[in-house]
Amino acid sequence: MTDYRGKKVVIIGLGLTGLSCVDFFISRNVTPRVMDTRFNPPGLDKLADAVERHLGGLNEDWLLDADLIVASPGIALSHPSLAAAAGAGVEIVGDIELFCREARAPIVAITGSNGKSTVTMLVGEMAKSAGWQVGVGGNIGWPALMLLNQPYQLYVLELSSFQLETTSSLRAAAATILNVTEDHMNRYPLGMQQYRAAKLKIYEQAQVCVVNADDVLTMPVRGNDPRCVSFGVGAGDYRLDLRQDGQWLNVRGEDVLDTADMKLTGRHNHANALAALALADAVAIPRAAGLLALKTFTGLAHRFQLAYEHRGVRWINDSKATNVGSTEAALNGLVIAGTLHLLLGGDGKSADFSPLLPLLQGERVRLYCFGRDGAQLAGLRPEVSTLTDTMEQAMKLIAGQCGAGDMVLLSPACASLDQFRSFEHRGDEFARLAKELG
Repeated sequence: MTDYRGKKVVIIGLGLTGLSCVDFFISRNVTPRVMDTRFNPPGLDKLADAVERHLGGLNEDWLLDADLIVASPGIALSHPSLAAAAGAGVEIVGDIELFCREARAPIVAITGSNGKSTVTMLVGEMAKSAGWQVGVGGNIGWPALMLLNQPYQLYVLELSSFQLETTSSLRAAAATILNVTEDHMNRYPLGMQQYRAAKLKIYEQAQVCVVNADDVLTMPVRGNDPRCVSFGVGAGDYRLDLRQDGQWLNVRGEDVLDTADMKLTGRHNHANALAALALADAVAIPRAAGLLALKTFTGLAHRFQLAYEHRGVRWINDSKATNVGSTEAALNGLVIAGTLHLLLGGDGKSADFSPLLPLLQGERVRLYCFGRDGAQLAGLRPEVSTLTDTMEQAMKLIAGQCGAGDMVLLSPACASLDQFRSFEHRGDEFARLAKELG
């Protein structure tokens, strides 16, 4: 256990993760200071009176006086106040780094632009199916520090590129980068290589690296790394075999599961299943337990989820598609009998939307674009696009135009925070309106 006694610790960012950091230090006889750029951050009412707090901005004097800063992933290391502290020699970490210093059970670490929540939950379900005690968290569910001091045999962590930036002690038993597509370009001004470099940190001390055979950006920098195991569609150690008699999950030449026996649908989800199976094998979760989980797992809320079906019209909630690559995955191979009414919009985070264009061709596609970057999205195919201020306005227009065989798909390719509290809030509103209007 790392000894932090006598250290001057500052935590940036409250909420559930910030509170978990406060509890972590108090349990180690250190009373940290807390700051948050918000005046009334979530969790403020649960902060002990003994903890000094600075609200509505960053206190640079506190930062420069600190021995250790625990920064929320929401604040960039390039922020002038953090850069000044780093320049003065102050150590800056995140909650994942604190966790990795203490964790004694093996860690499966999962990142990627898309699919990481699905794969994280799948590996967790595989371990549970085997009767293992497993802690699942990180970027989803419980903050990692809340998983410590439990009798877990395995940790399964979803990690964002932001979290990986401040993590150096991760020694994953198995790690994966599922894919790398353009996202968070407002945070990575140097572009895709800077974003990829943050994700590549997950492999640095990993025992097994699970890479995507279809995405060269998921490979470690050094070629022919003996730690690598691959997955992919039609290629890889774990591959999706597309055949006349159906589609099979295949491991090193052996068919292990007919995808018709899975509740998850879509080629992207079958690729996620292969990645999860590779990770589970790497940490010796029994194969039978892994396959059982693949047959029963129904997927995540807000991820290509049927919200409502009425009069032959399916209303699909894919609100978790907060970037271009995620919407590409939803559209790739999509087959519907009628017209696709696609809802796009929100905060695009400085992304390039043009990769969507090949997937939006044909006469039976209608685009309804809203929010901060709605006009830019409508420009992809202006002849079939309708621009509105809000998602609700767009849905009211769709309700009067759709018929049997059509699909109404919310797969926005954008973050939600310009008009909603979260992507979950956006998805819940979509589902509510679908039932009201459909």
